[in-house]
Amino acid sequence: MAKALEYNATLVERIDITDALTLFRIKPDDQPAVPWFVPGQYCVLGLNNETVPALGSVRRSMSIASSAQHEGPIEFYIRFVAKPASENPLTHLLWKLKAGDRMYMRAHAAGVFTVADTVGVEDPRIRILVAAGTGSAPFVSMVRTEIARNPNVDLSKWVILHGASYAADLGHRDELNAMVAKHRLRYWGTVSRPDGSPGWRGDTGRVEAFFEPGRLEDLEARIGLGRGELTPKTAMVMICGLQGTISGTLTALLDRGFVPDFKRIREALAVPETMVSSLFYEQYDHEPVIDIKNPESVAPLKARLHAALVRLGVPT
Repeated sequence: MAKALEYNATLVERIDITDALTLFRIKPDDQPAVPWFVPGQYCVLGLNNETVPALGSVRRSMSIASSAQHEGPIEFYIRFVAKPASENPLTHLLWKLKAGDRMYMRAHAAGVFTVADTVGVEDPRIRILVAAGTGSAPFVSMVRTEIARNPNVDLSKWVILHGASYAADLGHRDELNAMVAKHRLRYWGTVSRPDGSPGWRGDTGRVEAFFEPGRLEDLEARIGLGRGELTPKTAMVMICGLQGTISGTLTALLDRGFVPDFKRIREALAVPETMVSSLFYEQYDHEPVIDIKNPESVAPLKARLHAALVRLGVPT
């Protein structure tokens, strides 16, 4: 049984987007001076199970959605896990909380899923941010921070692609659309179950479908690139969300020469150690998102990537 947590934070506000999606705004008792985290990082949240004390406490890492310049409560965009693998799931305890309730929050951020730790903040390429569900949180943090640093910032090199089951599940949609109008952000939401979203006129399908043959050229046109120009020479890619979203995006972009950052996948695809990565994703477990143990699966992926690198004139 996990040791009981000493609460050190207060839930200031919760905004229920749907029954299963909520924005939790939490203020630690001793909040560090800004900026104390880098957009793309996460914090640990925790609660004691007071309903079944024998289960003890539970802690989980959650991506920060707030601007790194924000001095108020820290925002987390969280989905309720209906079928948890754990017998003591954090979300089942979180959903019982109301404003004013106490909880645990480690006011120390961690993680390297940041622009600074991937390509560097001075990298001039287009930044394509691919999110499934609450995987949009780190990307919302990134663009919010850019605006906080410069209220007149041009976000035209930032592209957010956000997928969800229904239109109502596209958290932060109104805020991101406002950034489109004011800051030239490139943002498109897509829903995989449009029949359950009356009045939806936007994109449909899973978010990784933006990179499928026949649709990739449309995405290029939207972000101001010519046909075939979406390559590591013009863009970098960051992905956060479901394993299917990560693997689907990764495999589709092999044909454009995008090199994943995950070491074991690079080794399976025979990517030289000196070759710079151009595709990054938040890794929640230690297993690769594609089956690298099956030679029959790996061989065509390897061939596709190396053929694309040859077309791009990249020595392998």
